[in-house]
Amino acid sequence: MSVYATGYCLKGSTATGLPVGPGIVAVDPSVIPLGTRMTIPGYGEGVAADTGGSIRGARIDVWIKSCSQAALFNRTVTITFH
Repeated sequence: MSVYATGYCLKGSTATGLPVGPGIVAVDPSVIPLGTRMTIPGYGEGVAADTGGSIRGARIDVWIKSCSQAALFNRTVTITFH
């Protein structure tokens, strides 16, 4: 599936109650169900465990520890579901 991917660096918990951290991906659950595992080119393995107010349609937001690196992660990628 082709999606527009961005990065975020917020701290806290996800919509599913997990702590944010490496591999956490925010999704629109009407497009990608929460709990879905995926491979994201340029990022690695992730799991749909969060949602966000601006995450609508074919868009994902991947957690990155560094806010400066997260701000640079903006690209269209083809993700693979597991």
